[in-house]
Amino acid sequence: MTTKKATIGSIITFNNGIKGIVQKVNENSVIVAITENRTSHEYEGDRTVVNHRRYTIVS
Repeated sequence: MTTKKATIGSIITFNNGIKGIVQKVNENSVIVAITENRTSHEYEGDRTVVNHRRYTIVS
């Protein structure tokens, strides 16, 4: 089964309520600028790394 990978500018969701815009695509992950966080997870900055298996593409 192949999973479609996000591209730069894609909007993705992960961790059941966090939404962000992909800034960079790496071999195994993407770097995301967080735009919405409806969870109790706190991030030190406004960016994080997400594995390709851990997100869903919104648009």
